[in-house]
Amino acid sequence: MPHAQTARPRARSPFVAAFLSLLFPGLGHAYAGATHRALAFAAGPVLVLALAAGVTLSLSRAELVALVVQPWLLTSVFILNLVALAYRVVAIVDAYRVAAYLNAWAGGGGRLGRPRVRFQPLSVAGLAAVLLVMSGAHVAIARYDLILTNLSECVFDPDRPCSSATSAPGPSQDPSDLPSTEPSLSLPPVGSALPNETPPPWNGRDRLNILLIGADEQAGAHNTDTLITVSIDPITRQVAMFSLPRDTVNVPVPSGPAQAVLGPVYGRKINSLYLALQDRPDTFPGGPRTRGYNGLKALLGELYGLDIKYFVEVNFDGFIKVLDALGGVTVNVQSPVVDDRFPSERGRLVRVYIPAGVQHMTGAQALVYARSRNASNDFDRGQRQQRVLLSLARQMDVATILPRIDSLAAALSEAVRTDIPRDLLDDLLGLADDMDLSSIRSYVFSSPVYGRAIEQPVYVLVPDIEKIRAAVRDAFVVDPAFADRREKLAEEGASIWVLNGSGLEGQATLIASYLEYLGMSASAPNQRPGQTGLPATRVVVYNDAQARLSTTIATLQETFNVTVETAVDPAVQVDIVITTSPATPGLSPPPAP
Repeated sequence: MPHAQTARPRARSPFVAAFLSLLFPGLGHAYAGATHRALAFAAGPVLVLALAAGVTLSLSRAELVALVVQPWLLTSVFILNLVALAYRVVAIVDAYRVAAYLNAWAGGGGRLGRPRVRFQPLSVAGLAAVLLVMSGAHVAIARYDLILTNLSECVFDPDRPCSSATSAPGPSQDPSDLPSTEPSLSLPPVGSALPNETPPPWNGRDRLNILLIGADEQAGAHNTDTLITVSIDPITRQVAMFSLPRDTVNVPVPSGPAQAVLGPVYGRKINSLYLALQDRPDTFPGGPRTRGYNGLKALLGELYGLDIKYFVEVNFDGFIKVLDALGGVTVNVQSPVVDDRFPSERGRLVRVYIPAGVQHMTGAQALVYARSRNASNDFDRGQRQQRVLLSLARQMDVATILPRIDSLAAALSEAVRTDIPRDLLDDLLGLADDMDLSSIRSYVFSSPVYGRAIEQPVYVLVPDIEKIRAAVRDAFVVDPAFADRREKLAEEGASIWVLNGSGLEGQATLIASYLEYLGMSASAPNQRPGQTGLPATRVVVYNDAQARLSTTIATLQETFNVTVETAVDPAVQVDIVITTSPATPGLSPPPAP
């Protein structure tokens, strides 16, 4: 009786085995029937992925962001990426060979000695394609690792020459920036260099102060035209922003070697201090680049009575690139910006007009909005700069950053410098996550409240040091009832127009700013009100918005001592329209300390 023939095992495609091992090591072996080999190849990656997932899930978003710029992690990722590449090459090739071998063994029935694996050109080409696809993924990981490494080294090492300032005149250049407009600065001969000592880091309990610098690096200069000190109370999470106009002179110099060189005050405009200190190692610690930053922190700290721990600088050309990489920024323009003498990229004076209301701006448009000065004053300019920063902070999220990581990293590498220690990033980012950006108190130390302006022969601002120090000292002394109402106003989110019906220049803009200080969103569009000569302030709530704006309406009635009116007009795009009159009280933010 004939014996029953054993069914021949079904042939497995070596290419499919290689492709499955591309998806995950060991899958190709399991497909080919080599179960033990499959488990051996899969065990290592499974353990590594489980460990990585556990670590990732145990960290907060701030800790993860801080972790990705640590040099040791970036180096480890680079090495692990190479190891993973080699491991996956072995797994894919081995799965291909095992499938081919088992096919050959099955074809010979295992009775003719060692099976002979036949060469199949198409299958080998498929294997090469699988290896090429897999290698491309690891090359991309290595590339992004190198991008992040370069970003980390450039941003967190201020002495590293990564920026690329241009020499041609551009939109950030202003005739008043030219060195010829500055009085000469007579300094004693250069003395002994100071030791480069690193101050103690922030301890996590004291008030944290960080200097934000916007620098014009055109034509080889380094004018620090934007100087905003952010002060954070880590206990109450209150935040204040202090802007010092670039034309401020006579800023006090702290006692010590710098005072022996510069005198008791720095007599030139504060935006020139960085370059003035570049070749003076006898003033402040640091190298040619970091000495100027240390000097700015020291002088502004002396002026404010604060210990300014760190700085973050963005050059204006890089500012444009960063905002463009993020897709622009949306800003609520309180009042129109009109400047008939704004310097263009070619050095010519052009007319700039930015209407009131919510505007989406490119990087170049946002820079123009933040820097225009010929038709406004230092206060308006400082408020606009703070508004751009806060608008950008509100719009930053992972979904915005990830799709643009390549161009954003390149822009940040050229544009941003800081001396914030990388080890503190998780603490600082965690603190930032808890901050309420809608309740930030904003100060611009301009004339006439915080100093006096001198127009001739060169425009300068002489600060009132005692008033400035009092404002800084009392910035966080806030009435709890006021803070609670401000939060409710911000939550209601009423949109408000303030129209000037009194004929008093600038009244509507000041009132809109005051309402923003209270927590509302207000603008002063440049248009004539429907009625003039009103005996009292008129407040009209449109299109049934009163049902959701109880706190806002109560605050406006109390502020202007009026009863609000209601109206229906689909053409009106805001919730409330306020028309001022000669009897409207004078209001301006923030209230003098």
